[in-house]
Amino acid sequence: MRSLTLVSLLGVALAAVTLAAAAGAEPSPQAGSRADETFAESIDVEVVNLEVTVTDRQGRRVTGLGRDDFELSVEREPTAITHFLAVDDGAAGGSMGSDAAPRAAAQRIFLAVYVDNLNLKPFTRNRALRAVRAWVRDGLPAGTEVMVVTHERSLHVRLPFSSDPRRVGEALLELEPLAGLRVHADADRREMLTLVEEAESPQSVHGRVHQQAESIVSDMRLTISSLKELVETLAGLPGRKVLLHLSDGLPMRPGEDLFHAINHRFPDQGAPLLEVHRYDLTRDLQKLVDAANTHGVTIHALDAEGLRTYSYRDAQELPGGARLDQVHISNLQASLHLLTEETGGLPIVNTNAFETALARVGDDLGHYYSLGFQPAAPESERYHRVKVELRDRPGLLVRHREGYRDRPVSDRMTDRTLAALHYGFQPNPLGIEVAVLGSSPHEDGQHLVEISVSIPIGKLAFLPLGGLHRARARLYVGAKDAEGGLAPIQDLVVPIDIPGEELERARDQHYLYTMSLLMRRGRQVVAVGVHDEVGGTSSVATWSLEVGAPR
Repeated sequence: MRSLTLVSLLGVALAAVTLAAAAGAEPSPQAGSRADETFAESIDVEVVNLEVTVTDRQGRRVTGLGRDDFELSVEREPTAITHFLAVDDGAAGGSMGSDAAPRAAAQRIFLAVYVDNLNLKPFTRNRALRAVRAWVRDGLPAGTEVMVVTHERSLHVRLPFSSDPRRVGEALLELEPLAGLRVHADADRREMLTLVEEAESPQSVHGRVHQQAESIVSDMRLTISSLKELVETLAGLPGRKVLLHLSDGLPMRPGEDLFHAINHRFPDQGAPLLEVHRYDLTRDLQKLVDAANTHGVTIHALDAEGLRTYSYRDAQELPGGARLDQVHISNLQASLHLLTEETGGLPIVNTNAFETALARVGDDLGHYYSLGFQPAAPESERYHRVKVELRDRPGLLVRHREGYRDRPVSDRMTDRTLAALHYGFQPNPLGIEVAVLGSSPHEDGQHLVEISVSIPIGKLAFLPLGGLHRARARLYVGAKDAEGGLAPIQDLVVPIDIPGEELERARDQHYLYTMSLLMRRGRQVVAVGVHDEVGGTSSVATWSLEVGAPR
């Protein structure tokens, strides 16, 4: 994927209309200095929200609970629940606040259907896809935005987010002719088991087994990397973010059953079973879980193999043959349990009743409790374990993501700016506007593009500073080309000074900031995020342009 060059941010502050004296100066030399940092120093606390599902032991959801029914702890320390919502069939009640906007944003649902063709066989995948199509058509809460992606050693977006079930169904149907690459891995496994069965010594097959395990590790790390990439792009979206992963299982310890086969074949020759730990991917999967929890993404996993049966053709042909299949199946499903249970999702395993299991996932999306709390150290970047329990409600089961990470506002704004580039989502409470003023050829075939950002002054918060009132906006700028190449998000601080007597008149005006971006020819999208560091409000806006097109 080609990245863009987005260099020199050449800031020139211009005032709108009558405010040339008030806001027309360039950013002051003190911008970004220690004094300016002290002026605007504040802790931007973002409420951490946990979506909590409560069921009885038969999996039936439990409704009617209130804030006082829950106990929340962070790193085993009791923590106050400051925000509470009980969502039932899309209707919410609780204490999110008087403004309906946060409530509506919290209830938006973004679902990514991730079809892992590297770890699927065509038959099992297409059978599962039929169930998913019916679920998307009939089993999701109204308005759910669904994206379809596939993985074939790299990530491919087959359908961007859409709330049209018909479009989603068509995109899923178009996946059925694609190759399912797990057939090759299964064939390699059968071949390796035959080699072990016919081997005359453990040394004669050790090398081949290690080679096979290393190959699986390589493919698994591609899978984990693609899942993490997708999770990170979802980070800046509001509301519930859900990933449904379809596979035939993901081996947590590649080659484990093959090492067991050698041990069974040569029980008295010291075959080193401990060697399987060289290929243990638990830590890689845990990092993916941490990323999902950090970005508020719940993972549900569907094992498309369904109700599994032992596949070894005759357990008598190799001692421990049935046990090898048990090891193999457990190995494939252990990763699905880890990914789902620690992110608050469901593992759909050992069942052919996909429709029933998916209905439970859909029920989760429309019926849940949202528990919000304020982190003690909001910008420490530490990862914390959380636990939710019920007071005096024995026999009920609670499911939620089991951790979160303290994140600075700069990271959160970077996520929101990237979400605008990837998905077009543009929350804009400040009412900012982005426009292209012009472009000119530059060296190496690139173009210098002048961008303006307009910020309504009346939407900003100001603090008195001597005879002035000062606001401080931090801008986050990124770009994306037609091939999906991204420029790194850059940020800069823009202090806005207005004489005290001019502030009220200025509130009806706009503050303009221009910047020059060095960009390649072709179709581009520019996203600008603006964070009011005094008021704490954030906005994102985009502009599409054809760089180098004749005027």
